[in-house]
Amino acid sequence: MPGQNYSTISEFILFGFSAFPHRMLPALFLLYLLMYLFTLLGNLFIMAAIWTEHRLHTPMYLFLCALSISEILFTVVITPCMLSDLLSTHRSITFIACANQLFFSFTFGYTHSFLLVVMGYDRYVAICRPLHYHVLMSIQGCARLVAWSWAGGSLIGTTLTIVIFHLTFCDSNVIHHFLCHVFSLLKLACGEGTAFVTIAVILVCVTPLIGCLVFIVLSYIFIVAAILRIPSTEGRHKTFSTCASHLTVVIVHYGFASLIYLKSRGLHSLYTDTLMSTTYMVFTPFLSPIIFSLRNKELKSAINKSFYRNICQKSF
Repeated sequence: MPGQNYSTISEFILFGFSAFPHRMLPALFLLYLLMYLFTLLGNLFIMAAIWTEHRLHTPMYLFLCALSISEILFTVVITPCMLSDLLSTHRSITFIACANQLFFSFTFGYTHSFLLVVMGYDRYVAICRPLHYHVLMSIQGCARLVAWSWAGGSLIGTTLTIVIFHLTFCDSNVIHHFLCHVFSLLKLACGEGTAFVTIAVILVCVTPLIGCLVFIVLSYIFIVAAILRIPSTEGRHKTFSTCASHLTVVIVHYGFASLIYLKSRGLHSLYTDTLMSTTYMVFTPFLSPIIFSLRNKELKSAINKSFYRNICQKSF
């Protein structure tokens, strides 16, 4: 990163929670802390259940385990800093810490999106091409899909972080957000070529997400068409139930993201924007383990067994 950024700005001020009434901050802290702990515990229970139950050692649950890891890491990058700022009077972050937060949030966030695509592809192969499932979803094939998801997330995180932090930040160092948000940082940049870089960053951010969504939608079009060809109602219901939790998480993920990034800019205050963003950053990962555990009978049973085996029996 060029030395000019260090001499101009050494830290950023996170202004997101400054718009909130002070008496509201402790309540938000407690709420988000509980959701953060539940997110961590929920995903850890899912991973433990998959690890200990041999009947869950299948591609679908391997991808779910990788998804839980990405959610845990994304939450750890975002939420502790947010919780600290809720109780702090000086809400700042150093230049290096801001770059690190941006890199890891992009890496884990896009890895999460790519893994959702992989899980959609897994359901497509299982339902539409069942005779080829064990060939296409071999151990090596699954490992490659997970590795490519992480590699893609890392590549996007690295590219965007390098591009943004090679810009020159002038005058104000106040970020109107509760974290180092990419578009808030772009508003602080100045100099020649900033407009071009802004457009390029938006394209790099949006294109993979739209591509992921399109791929998932196409997968489910083929899945629904295959399910409708099943003659019995019970068979259709049983087949659809194998992908209901994944579809629900996709709807929640992209639904909340659409509310945040496609809303009208002029009709919302900083208070409303921050509240909506924290809801997306904290509430979406919070819902994911609940959806997967409640809508998947095999996983729910495995989690109960794992909890009883590791917690209840040790207590006695």
